[in-house]
Amino acid sequence: MSIYVGNLSFDVTEADVREVFAEYGTVKQIYLPTDRETGRFRGFAFVTLGTEAEEGKAIADLDGAEWMGKEMKVNKARPKEQNGSREGGGGAGGPGGFRRREGGGGGGRPPRSGF
Repeated sequence: MSIYVGNLSFDVTEADVREVFAEYGTVKQIYLPTDRETGRFRGFAFVTLGTEAEEGKAIADLDGAEWMGKEMKVNKARPKEQNGSREGGGGAGGPGGFRRREGGGGGGRPPRSGF
């Protein structure tokens, strides 16, 4: 099992997370996801402790606790959903996020004729 820890301060480090969860048992693994483009911490973590009992106690004690000025959300991590598609997002619009008008636009004026 793994623990999801959400709503973390963007200033948190792996050492900070390790220190908090070490009070509940052996910390086997910590993962702090970062943004692909900026490299900035995304505000949540995954923690694996030595036993499910240790993880259960950490979840019970830490969910809703205030830490570094924020109220943590701590629960059992769920498996990442696989939907068979690599496309994401809202699906609204095509490339560029806008649609051209028929006839090439022209600021909404009717097409000119006779020129």
